Amino acid sequence: MDGVGSFGAGRAGSTIDPITFAKQPQTILKVLSWIFSLVVFASIVNEGYSNMGSERLHCVFNKNADACNYGVFVGLVGLLACTFFLLLDFKFSSISSVKDRKKAVMLEIGFSGFWAFLYFVSFCFLANQWSRTEDLPLNQGADAARAAIAFSFFSIITWAGQTVRAVQKYLLGTDMTLFSTEHMDGGAPTQPYPSNSPGGGTTETTETYQSPPFTENNAAPTYQVPIY
Repeated sequence: MDGVGSFGAGRAGSTIDPITFAKQPQTILKVLSWIFSLVVFASIVNEGYSNMGSERLHCVFNKNADACNYGVFVGLVGLLACTFFLLLDFKFSSISSVKDRKKAVMLEIGFSGFWAFLYFVSFCFLANQWSRTEDLPLNQGADAARAAIAFSFFSIITWAGQTVRAVQKYLLGTDMTLFSTEHMDGGAPTQPYPSNSPGGGTTETTETYQSPPFTENNAAPTYQVPIY
């Protein structure tokens, strides 16, 4: 367990290898979520509106502005949140307080689970409005609409995966034996009794007290009178 701290991270002040950090499952999930959120946001902003025979732009999702606004909101906030949690994961080992680590993990659990739900709503909402869309000239914005729907579905999976990983990190933190300030500071655990056995187990001392050598006996010797 050397080099392991609370909540599945290294001890406070430990160095982070960028390559190892990039290969972690939670990092991969966050990067995928960042890409998916970017696709949802950019698809609606760039091609999610069409004039549809008039000078005024309308949302391609059945001319429902709420559908486009919701997709833009979920995508943009998800994009920013992924960036924030990536930085938080990278700096997680530098957080010395166990309470602060616990708060960070709980924040990730709550937000990731909530955003997975919002992406589920986004997928259902956009798919429903797209199925009702009619009279779209030259299929203008059709590819963008399908991309927003598809990547909203993919985002459900990645955000749910982030939630599972955060829960695992929380459970690991609450079950860790290296959960004290001494371990967080990198100090070695203290043993209440010394151990002399090769296996590291404690042995009881069975030696009896012996008087030091070259000491006089306190009991006075008895003198016997010789008999003639």
